[in-house]
Amino acid sequence: MKTPKHSLRKIVSFLNNPEEDGGFWLPNIQRPFVWTEEQICRLFDSILREYPISTLLVWKTRNAVRCRKFIDNYHQDIKLSKFEVPTNEKRKCLVLDGQQRLQSLFIALKGSFEKRELYFDVFSGEIAAPDDVKFKFAFLDGPIEFPWIRFKDLVFGTADVYVATEALLAKAAQTVTAEERSKISRHVGLVFKTFHSDDGISYQELDSIENPELYREDDVVEVFIRANSGGTKLGKSDLLFSLLTASWDEAGSQMEDLLEDLNHHGFAFTRDFVLKTCLTLLDQGARYEVPKFRKPEVRAEIEKKWDDIAGAIRDVFDFVRGKTFIRCDKAIPSYLVLIPLVYTRYHFPEAWKHAHNVDEFLLRSLLTGAFSGTPDQIIDDCVEKLRQLKSFDANELFGVIRSKGRSLELTEDKFWHMGYDSDNVHLLFNLWYREFNYTPSFEDNFPQVDHVFPQSLLKAVKTKNPNTGRNDVQLYPLATRNQLGNCMLLTQQENGAGGKWDIPPDVWFSGKPNDYLEMHLIPKNPSLWKLDRYEDFISERKKLIRAKFQGLLASK
Repeated sequence: MKTPKHSLRKIVSFLNNPEEDGGFWLPNIQRPFVWTEEQICRLFDSILREYPISTLLVWKTRNAVRCRKFIDNYHQDIKLSKFEVPTNEKRKCLVLDGQQRLQSLFIALKGSFEKRELYFDVFSGEIAAPDDVKFKFAFLDGPIEFPWIRFKDLVFGTADVYVATEALLAKAAQTVTAEERSKISRHVGLVFKTFHSDDGISYQELDSIENPELYREDDVVEVFIRANSGGTKLGKSDLLFSLLTASWDEAGSQMEDLLEDLNHHGFAFTRDFVLKTCLTLLDQGARYEVPKFRKPEVRAEIEKKWDDIAGAIRDVFDFVRGKTFIRCDKAIPSYLVLIPLVYTRYHFPEAWKHAHNVDEFLLRSLLTGAFSGTPDQIIDDCVEKLRQLKSFDANELFGVIRSKGRSLELTEDKFWHMGYDSDNVHLLFNLWYREFNYTPSFEDNFPQVDHVFPQSLLKAVKTKNPNTGRNDVQLYPLATRNQLGNCMLLTQQENGAGGKWDIPPDVWFSGKPNDYLEMHLIPKNPSLWKLDRYEDFISERKKLIRAKFQGLLASK
């Protein structure tokens, strides 16, 4: 195995460049780019501090492997399929390990991050708390003033250290002290040393051109998995997907299209959910296990039946969104609860048309957390019951869930714990506030959970400290302030600038019509809206909430 070494500037010139020994590209088995701009800035800080940034791993080949270009101008909604290149049998190097680092270098030195370019503060260089960053980098736009300089100009400039330093000094609007002049000179020299030196970065090279039998495609996939399975570089779903894409060229774009369709309405389905669903539908069990995806027949079956699998997932999503109380991502704490529904739709499509009590199954399973934690065995047992029944029966599935020691009873204690920070409060509010718009055009316009009695007012109420005798103990601790009885759902317009914010309830509800009070289950006695009646308000409002959800609280 060869281990070539090049300068960082030279390595960046390899990316997407077929003129440089075929160029460096990303195989489709690689996951999407995930680093934040802060991580990119920290990488450049590490480089200037001359920290090692690890060896890369590349595969030199002529095989017609599907691959894509590195992203130059990154933005959050980018589609990887737009960067795919036509397959060919030309010489090329595919990056197996080091994508995040190389992609960060390429964005910073050849492109932009959300339309902003990387700038360097040439006066930085002192370690600053709390992040222990020494060299300050930032992605900026608009007119940028000295001492911030566009970093790519320095890295790819043709001037020597002296000329580059003098050019920077000429840009300074203010008088530069001798100490600052020295610092700029040192930093320019450091940039030249770290980015121009041939010792910048090395990469291990799996050469299938000289040794075609030594590194075949299956071997390379195995190397990729082993190289990326340590630490937190890749999740298991990434590893499983890499096996799938190795044998199915269209896996990436097909998965991308499906997730885009599902998440267009404000949901957050993931590749993880889809892969687990695939395993379950093909009766391989819900548990993630790499050997399952190593089986050629499993990968082939997913590819062959993908249209049916994706169709079943889409149909269940349309049903849930159109005919149940679930209107948004926040109302579905665990997407895994949908897998039994997808299984029914996939294997028994006629029975799915006549399925009953789907609402109750979803509501009770989600509110009680039946599919939280590690539910793989519960999913498998539910699927086995569906295979026996050849239809969907919520009560039968409830029996399966209870047999695994999971309670489906929504006790009063559990119910009242669904407060401001609860995972289930949006689920409950989706059921409560049916008329709200849960799919606004902009995410910032999503309905917001707010306090009836503002936090600031309740926190200011103090009682006597038994140890000191002073009134310095909060009468209403966090749990009391965040309880369900003090929560309501507001539109973004109501809760945004100029809206409710810290307005006390006796002011906010004054003049509001009865319909508004009834929608929010607010006691209509105005005297209860005053701060000194908070506990009485909660007591009366709980009665209204309990009456609305009495059927839900009843034992099933």
